[in-house]
Amino acid sequence: MAQKAIDPAVRILVCCGTGCIANGGLEVLAALRSGLAHRNDMEVESSDSALVTGCHGLCAQGPFVRILPQDITYCRVQAKDVEEIIAKTLEGGTLIKRLLFRDSQRKEFISCRQDIDFYRHQHKIALRNVGEINPDSLDEYMERGGYQALRKALEDMSPDQVIAEVTRSGLRGRGGGGFPTGRKWLSCAATADSPRYIVCNGDEGDPGAFMDESMMEGDPHSILEGMIICAYAIGASRGFIYVRDEYENSVRRLEKAIKDARARGFLGTDILGRSLDFDIEIVRGGGAFVCGEETALLRSIEGEAGEPRDKYIFPSEKGLWGQPTVINNVETWVNIPVIIVHGADSFASVGTESSKGTKVFSVVGKVLHTGLVEVPMGTTLRRIIFDIGGGVPRRRKFKAVQTGGPSGGCIPESGLDMPVDFDSLRQAGSMMGSGGMIVMDDRTCMVEIARYYTNFLAGESCGKCTPCREGLRSLLEVLTRICHGQGNPGDLDRLEEIGETMRLASLCGLGRTAANPVLSTLRYFRDEYRAHISQKRCPAGVCPELTELYIDAVLCNGCTLCVKYCPTRAISGQVRQVHVIDREKCIRCGECVSRCNQDAVLVR
Repeated sequence: MAQKAIDPAVRILVCCGTGCIANGGLEVLAALRSGLAHRNDMEVESSDSALVTGCHGLCAQGPFVRILPQDITYCRVQAKDVEEIIAKTLEGGTLIKRLLFRDSQRKEFISCRQDIDFYRHQHKIALRNVGEINPDSLDEYMERGGYQALRKALEDMSPDQVIAEVTRSGLRGRGGGGFPTGRKWLSCAATADSPRYIVCNGDEGDPGAFMDESMMEGDPHSILEGMIICAYAIGASRGFIYVRDEYENSVRRLEKAIKDARARGFLGTDILGRSLDFDIEIVRGGGAFVCGEETALLRSIEGEAGEPRDKYIFPSEKGLWGQPTVINNVETWVNIPVIIVHGADSFASVGTESSKGTKVFSVVGKVLHTGLVEVPMGTTLRRIIFDIGGGVPRRRKFKAVQTGGPSGGCIPESGLDMPVDFDSLRQAGSMMGSGGMIVMDDRTCMVEIARYYTNFLAGESCGKCTPCREGLRSLLEVLTRICHGQGNPGDLDRLEEIGETMRLASLCGLGRTAANPVLSTLRYFRDEYRAHISQKRCPAGVCPELTELYIDAVLCNGCTLCVKYCPTRAISGQVRQVHVIDREKCIRCGECVSRCNQDAVLVR
């Protein structure tokens, strides 16, 4: 039987973000191109029906294949599924049910992406092109309005008008501190010194964070366009993109974007026929978490050790090589073209009074749908975690969410209806940070969480100032003792005293916020600390020295799941009989707790 011809208008978008690549995205792309080329009697390399895109956002379900204009989204696609997709969907016009997204709440399969709650509740500005275009194609970027903002700025606006528009938009820096972007640009433009520099901070070092990575590898031209507009506004001629060294895919796509932008006259001399000379180069990160702090990052670009300096003089006045420098993070830059094209009022209509626009979060941890989420500022944690993220899986109970990376705070269930913006998070003892959001369930020990992040920060502190260096070391020593059952009642006051000293006396933002995980967990989970100290018990069953697990004889139905997954064979019992844990063999790893569908494994 003759094959049905594939509609030439069909576009197939294959997610080749880092997460999907790790799960076989490139193999899916190759199989699609090969299969389509074979049917069209083409060379594989010349078949462009299957297009590379950046991250599609819903990372837990990748690799993705999206078919347009029908808007069919297939999840968790493997190379072996490609022939079936071509034969049944592209040629036969039928859906493959097992590859569709399954909504666990509505108990249905969904083919159209915008009908999936994860996407339906989002509002995309910064991520407007990510997952929609081939990041290696300048033409695709321009088809979606790319570089129109630059033309408008150069042809219709003065440098002062550009700065005024950014200021009026209310855009605050998305890298952590939330400093007003327009004010930073104005401060730099007002200096008498030259040359002036522009820096993009892409050194994303927070565990679980991948917002900037996804934008760099999914929409690199938006970053370039934002930086070029700033160069015109402040009179800069040289820019740098500082990229985390591990982000190989981001570096490659940025390099191609810079090369293509030069070839089209968007970078270099006399940009778009105007008297604007500006070029950009990439600097690979130094591999230190502290280099995410802007003054340490600037020293790293200069070739020095990445150590921060006291910002009594801001980089906008004296930055790179002692010259005026504007430094913003990736997400801040990609918002600039939108503000210039659509106007400040349009951007400011989204968000809250003090936090305008949207924010991109990487939502990870104990949440059903991990991935990239962009929502208006002021959206509640509950909406992000439950309506978009799908809530906590495996029937576990939500316990806390950490926002702002390792230096952020842990917010309990009582804070789920709090609006997420710069000021609300700060009042709750946390911070926005770059946008990392780690969800924790009731199997999380908050004392151990504080110890874990303190240990991470102690290893990443540059050691330049005593409050941070010694403060983190002291916090870690106390927290480790508590987790091992050796704490005493005075430790809680000691932790708070050390943390407050660090906040007031540390040199840079890392040291001033490093105690947040400790102070916030003490604020909201103090009883858990007391249980570790007074009762010598870890309520979550995580700290081995303070945990004893047992199986409830009433709840156990003898399903044997705990037996199958116990790594030390410490559980015995026959099918449909009550199981027993051998305390001598048990290492308190908690695998039995996680696997038991009856919640029969309890912590004594």
